[in-house]
Amino acid sequence: MFNSSANSSDNNCSHSRVITTTVIPLLYCLIFTVGLLLNAGAAWIFFYVSSQKSFIVYLKNIVVADLLMSLTFPFKILADSEIAPPQLNAFVCRYSAVVFYTNMYISITFFGLIGFDRYYKIVKPLFTSLVHTVNYSKVVSIIIWVLLLLLSLPNMILTTETTEENYSQKCIGLKSELGRQWHKASSYICTGIFWLVFLLLIIFYTSISKKIYSSYKKFRRNSDVAKRKSSRNIFSIMFVFVTCFVPYHLCRIPYTLSQTSSRFTCQARTTLFYAKEFTLVLCAANVCLDPVIYFFLCLPFKEKLYQKLHLGLKTPSEAEISKSRRSNTLGENIII
Repeated sequence: MFNSSANSSDNNCSHSRVITTTVIPLLYCLIFTVGLLLNAGAAWIFFYVSSQKSFIVYLKNIVVADLLMSLTFPFKILADSEIAPPQLNAFVCRYSAVVFYTNMYISITFFGLIGFDRYYKIVKPLFTSLVHTVNYSKVVSIIIWVLLLLLSLPNMILTTETTEENYSQKCIGLKSELGRQWHKASSYICTGIFWLVFLLLIIFYTSISKKIYSSYKKFRRNSDVAKRKSSRNIFSIMFVFVTCFVPYHLCRIPYTLSQTSSRFTCQARTTLFYAKEFTLVLCAANVCLDPVIYFFLCLPFKEKLYQKLHLGLKTPSEAEISKSRRSNTLGENIII
């Protein structure tokens, strides 16, 4: 439970100003510039891609979530670098940070749905169900947005302890007692969502890899290129998850406990603070990597991108993949 001694101890723990006001804001500046350009471009391309598959519906939702995440970075940059008035810190704690986390977990959830969609279309291709329809995927998308928004909304409403004296405090110091408890509970729920999705992705993509290996072992003709492409697509998603999200979620619960408990020493609080801040930078960097996934994972996206840039898509290897796709539905499913 959060108490006054924990808050007092936390406020007396000093952090390196070079790291908190210079290094971290500069990293976010780089991520914001690259991420906004890539995701704005991805949104522009997806605007011309028809939502004929549930897979594409989920990808479009990820683009929206990443764009919203990117738009919160300038507020964090200004608040952390102390360029803006201290009142901006209260705005970050109450609104933009909540929007950042909400959209991060929305993006994570949709990647889990993509894994589920690929699993049934590749491993169980004869399994026909409502879950494969575009209308179903749109309904699921709305439900996910609503549920995660409802989970995060109290973190905005209950951040009410803002006065002229405490604008510069950490976010936990601006929450009411109920707000601190909700913050703690929502952190556990969101962390649970991540580890559940991560576990399911491991199961889904392990099954997909086995299916691909066994299928191409039987039908070797025109399979080598498609097999390499399939492996690359699977690896790209898991690489993003392991690199961007796993480090942060390994330290999120300890960091949350350090905010809401007096059992942590000042050194432990400081160490966990740095761990949280730098692993959160990795989470933010996800907005720069997702557009790369769209390029490798979604053939209509790649085709439309080449078309808009007036580039020729077909190369000898692409032609071979295309031939393989026409003769083998497994290749079609993993590419798109």
